[in-house]
This record gives sequence, C-alpha cells and structure tokens, in this order.
Amino acid sequence: MRAFAHLLDRLSLTASRNAKLTLTRDFLRETPDPDRGWALAALTGTLSFSAAKPAAIRKAVEARMDPVLFAWSYDYVGDLAETVALVWPSKPGANREPDFSEVVDSLRTATRAEVQRLIETWLDALDADGRWALLKLLTGGLRVGVSSRLAKQAVANLAHDGAVTAAEIEELWHAVSPPYEDLFAWLEGRSERPSTDNPGRFRPVMLAQAIDEAVDLARLDPAHYAAEWKWDGIRVQAVSERGERRLYSRTGDDISKSFPDVVEALDFEGALDGELLVLRDGKVAPFGDLQQRLNRKTADAKIMAAHPAGIRAYDLLLDGETDIRHLTFAERRQRLEAFVAKIASPRIDLSPTQPFETWEQLAKLRAEPPEGDPRAAEGLMLKRWDSIYEAGRPKGPWFKWKRDPRLIDAVLMYAQRGHGKRSSFYSDYTFGVWRQDETGDRHLTPVGKAYFGFTDEELKQIDKFVRDNTLERFGPVRSVKANKDFGLVLEVAFEGLQRSTRHKSGVAMRFPRINRIRWDKPAREADELPTLEKMLD
Repeated sequence: MRAFAHLLDRLSLTASRNAKLTLTRDFLRETPDPDRGWALAALTGTLSFSAAKPAAIRKAVEARMDPVLFAWSYDYVGDLAETVALVWPSKPGANREPDFSEVVDSLRTATRAEVQRLIETWLDALDADGRWALLKLLTGGLRVGVSSRLAKQAVANLAHDGAVTAAEIEELWHAVSPPYEDLFAWLEGRSERPSTDNPGRFRPVMLAQAIDEAVDLARLDPAHYAAEWKWDGIRVQAVSERGERRLYSRTGDDISKSFPDVVEALDFEGALDGELLVLRDGKVAPFGDLQQRLNRKTADAKIMAAHPAGIRAYDLLLDGETDIRHLTFAERRQRLEAFVAKIASPRIDLSPTQPFETWEQLAKLRAEPPEGDPRAAEGLMLKRWDSIYEAGRPKGPWFKWKRDPRLIDAVLMYAQRGHGKRSSFYSDYTFGVWRQDETGDRHLTPVGKAYFGFTDEELKQIDKFVRDNTLERFGPVRSVKANKDFGLVLEVAFEGLQRSTRHKSGVAMRFPRINRIRWDKPAREADELPTLEKMLD
C-alpha cells in the first residue's frame, strides 16, 4: 500500500505529462503482481467497491473524534480523504500495514456492515499518506491528473522491445481483466500476446484536432476533405458481433444498460462509429434531452418513450466479420451508406456529408444551423478522403471546426473548494446575471458554474478575492459579496443555451468556461437575464 500511496502523492504534485508517464511506468515495472494490476485498475477507473461508501468513512471517523471538530476540519480542508487522513486518531498497537491486494480482496467480498471495521483497522496501521491513498481508492476519486489513456500509454511503455503503442493496449483492454497478469507477462516478454478474439469488444476511436483557421485552411486543399456536421450528442461505438451487442462511450465505457432501446436496434454484424442523440421524427433533439438519459444505471419505459435515443452514424469499423479500418475514408463511407440502408432502423441513420468546393463556402455553411436548429450541431468535421481509421488523435487527417463560443459578462456569486491539487483553493465558481423583479429592483440570479479557463496565477487571485469577500459559509461552499456596487465580473464563454425548468433562471448553459476575468468592469454593468433569453437556441 505504501508504494501506491507514494505514487499518488508524486502524481498529484506533478504537472508534466511526461513526468506522470515516467512515474506510472516505473511503478508498474517495480511493483509485483497482483498489486500493480489492481493499481492500474484504480488509475483507469475500472476498480470499484460497491460496499464502500463515503458514509462509512464519515461514520468511522466520527466514532473516533468529536463530530463537530471533524465537520470544521472538513469545511476547512474541503476534501474528505485528505481531512480524514490528517485528523485520524490512531490507536496504539495497530495491526501491520496492509498490502494493496489484501485491501482489494477484502473489499471485493465485504458486506456493507463489515466495511467500517476494515476501514478502521487499515487506517490505524497506515501513516497519513497511506490513509489518504486508501481513502481515495475507496471513494474512487483519485484525481491525480492521470487519464485512462495516459495510464495505458504507461503500460505500453513497459514493452521489452519498445514496439507497443497505447492503441494496441486499448485494442486489448476489453479482452483482459484486472489484475492484468497476462497483459504484463506479454509486455515483459514472458508469454504470447493475449488474444483479442473477444466478441463485442471496443475498438479505440479516432479523434480530430481543433482547426486553426489562420494556419490550417491556408495550407489545406478543400478537394482532399469531406465535411459533415459535428452533431451535439456523445460519441459512441455500437458493436454487434457474434451475438454480443455493446454500446460504448468514446473512452470505452460500456453504457449498454443505460440505452437498452439502442442496443435492441443493433440488429447487424459489425461495428459503427457515430453520435448518440435523442431523435424525434429523424430530427436531433437538444442535448438537454439526451442528458435526461445519461449517467443512469437503467432506463425505464417512461424515460425511453419520452427521450427516444438513436445513433447518427459517422463511420464503419467492422463490416460483417471484416475489419475495414485500414481502408480509406472514401471506401469506408461507401460501405457505411450501404450498411445503414440495409439496417433500415429508425434508431440508426446516416450523418450526411456536406458538399463544398471552397473554404469560404464551408465557412458560410458553418454559420448556418443544420435542420434549421442551432442546437443540433456544434460545428463541422473535416475528414481526408484518403485517411485510414487510426486510434488516437493523429495530426492532419481529421479536424473539428466548432462554432465560435458565445460570451456574456456575469458576476461571481458562490465559490467551492476543488479536488486533488486544487483542494486548498476555491476553484469552482457559480456566476449570475442581473434579473429585475416585479418592483423594479435588480437581483443576481445564478445561470451557470465553471471550474476551468483560468491560469494557476489567476486561480490564486480569485481564491484571495473569495476569502477576502466571503459573506456566508455552507460546508465547502462560500457565498461571495456581490451587489450593484461591488463584485467580480467574469467573462463566460459557452457553446449553447437552452431553456431549463431545473434552474431558477430558466436557462442552462452548454460547456461554460471562464474566458476572461474582468477586474476592470463594475458589477452593475454585467449582463441581464433578458440578454441570455434572446440568445436561447
């Protein structure tokens, strides 16, 4: 457990991607089986414990110390694992420090009633760093800046001959399982490559680069590219292979149980790449409709009827039993058109290509909403006709050309502590615009929340402003002084806006982020709610 704790501590304090890769690779190289495999599962988000809940951790610590003192400590620190790791009052004569695999094996079979006793025993035996790592493991919120993709790249870097790529690891990922002993044995030259002959498996997706209009359009030939809309849903891969049907997110998470209506429509043999959308009469519904279906463990008949999901197909990876990723996009596109026509399902249609001859024509098309609805697409995709389907984000073949973001000036109203390396800073910001009540008075109403778009130095400046101008505290959240004569104005960028009955303001933003901090602008000059209402899609 100590080695894993040391790894998490180093990762949380390291900003460099290459340094994180080296740290993770060295840990996997030096740590024996099965501990390294369980650690890899934790880093990639494939390790969870159904019986271990934050409530059990709270119950354990409140049994050892004054609950009020713990609440004050938690309010100050802002992170449950870090707080408990620091304040835990150990008992003398504790048992030996547990091995990583011992913790995993115990939690996989423990009942909810047994978890608290296990947590107390382990926390007594560990130092502060070990306690923090253990609690992060239990809650599943490592937040150390290591994505699943980065962890798989670190695994690839273990290869004894240096000839394995992250794409190959992703290709194998759903054919192996924790603690991945067969995967490590192959990488270290001790056994053959694990078989990928696993029906219904995920194929690593190909991603696009954001286009630089000033640079890229000047050097690219429009005749070499196809254009299609970048539909506003979530990227998915639909696989039906030898009787196994699966629906995956673009990161390889199996979301089949959340969309049984879509899985039922996968009446074919092959693998499609496309966009998951709510489709009504062949038209794309707003992203907010799809959000009603996302992150649900199951979907009942009522929600499926109200928000019918479907796939708008972009590409074909597997045609029958034939892998066609090595073919050009032009060839795959021809096969895709025939494939979708043969399926003839109302839940699966084709994303049409958009004809153009010049970049000027395409720029004009980009400004026009598809299907007459600006909520339907985020922009355009450009794909070279001769491009093969490569995993990852290769430079050149595919570009995304999103619409310019919309901007408003809003006033900071609330701030919340962040997580991981941001747990000591107020880094999550709720902002509002002015709204006039029936008496003619102006009040701020919240319209969104953002936690990125600013530099580390700007974070420190906003954090100081929050601390210096706090009105009230609500756990890890602070209410910030904001009125017509005083307040911090934030220029907020967002991709879309729609009506929402869940929000008091009646509007909901799509992908809000802090674009600029307006230290120079008086709070009274921030935007008003009618301005946003006029921008409604």
